Amino acid sequence: MEYKLEKGRPADTKGRLEKEIRVYDLLDQLNIPYMRVDHPASDTMEACREIDDSLGATICKNIFLCNRQETEFYLLMIEGNKIFKTKYLSQQLGCSRLSFAPPAYMEAFLDIQPGAVSVMGLMNDSECRVQLVMDRPIAESLEVGCHPCVSTASLKLKTKDIVERFLPAVEHTVIVVDLPYVEI
Repeated sequence: MEYKLEKGRPADTKGRLEKEIRVYDLLDQLNIPYMRVDHPASDTMEACREIDDSLGATICKNIFLCNRQETEFYLLMIEGNKIFKTKYLSQQLGCSRLSFAPPAYMEAFLDIQPGAVSVMGLMNDSECRVQLVMDRPIAESLEVGCHPCVSTASLKLKTKDIVERFLPAVEHTVIVVDLPYVEI
């Protein structure tokens, strides 16, 4: 299925969630250009493949993680086709026993529900509880696709704009890691 690629925010925001509108407001305030595709809820990587084609950018996997004590939280951006193994990330971050964080933390810190996890959620993390981690291929990509805190739209932004403009504006930094391709 082909979805219509639009420049910027929707002209009519009726029926959209406030958290989605806040993303557009912030991106516009920061003068960060973006393209948008509206689509049915896409909360899996399989559902995102068709959207990728319309968007013209790869929507990366966003994985919300925490340590065993649930005191340190990470948002990992990794290529959609890459298998994630916690041991490689734990080694590079110098922490042990990373696992998927309970959805309640995702909602509390990022105002995002499972299936809509995105770097854009960091704008809601005013206490900076979540550390952004990008796998090097994502960090070095020209553009990245992400959800605007909901799974019914996807955005295409320049990676440089996320790192150099968005993250400083929301008082977050990024750690770049090198995760290997793992055979299944």
